[in-house]
Amino acid sequence: MSAALGSLGYKVMQIGCDPKADSTSMLMNGKAVPTILDTLRNDNGEASLDDMVFRGFKGVLCAECGGPTPGVGCAGRGIIASFEKLESLDAYEIYEPDVVFYDVLGDVVCGGFAMPLRKGYAEEVYIVTSGEKMSLFAAKNISKAVDQFKGRGYAQLKGVILNARGVANESELVEKAAFEIGTGVVAKVPRDPTIQACEDENMTVIEGAPDSDLAKTYRKLAQKIMD
Repeated sequence: MSAALGSLGYKVMQIGCDPKADSTSMLMNGKAVPTILDTLRNDNGEASLDDMVFRGFKGVLCAECGGPTPGVGCAGRGIIASFEKLESLDAYEIYEPDVVFYDVLGDVVCGGFAMPLRKGYAEEVYIVTSGEKMSLFAAKNISKAVDQFKGRGYAQLKGVILNARGVANESELVEKAAFEIGTGVVAKVPRDPTIQACEDENMTVIEGAPDSDLAKTYRKLAQKIMD
């Protein structure tokens, strides 16, 4: 989505909220960017936005929250600390992005991981899921988390994105699950080896296979989200 919108001329910022810190990897041609938490650990009070935010494909602004040392601390708290640091440095005012993606790990819905919702950062939520049972279970949990904040004027659930895995009757399963949580399927991304082929080259599909049907699917979804 970020690569597609960047290609369409939008100024995009993507913030990875997974301790693995791999959200922006393909936008950075496989390069692992220093995480905000790692920067803060080594910070002598002099850390700047240039130490935490990096320009990737089509100028997409890439940042990774990172996480605690494995087995120590709370990853959710790391997201909170990262967001607070970006705010204290006026990141949004300085970069003035048209759209910000908060790429949140789907199978954890603790308070820290709900930060983009709780503090009013995010306006819209899209749940990416396959038709696998555990994936749909997580999707329903996320919808409950979003519903907790709906009455407070926070982010709204705007739809489900099917990221196909080749499960039998997958489309029907996901459509049924979306209906049960009170939303719809906004896009269906097919299972396609183009993704792995582009990842092998450290690229997004938009960069590595811009004329493919899959790239067209991403661009169509990106424009639909903006519309």
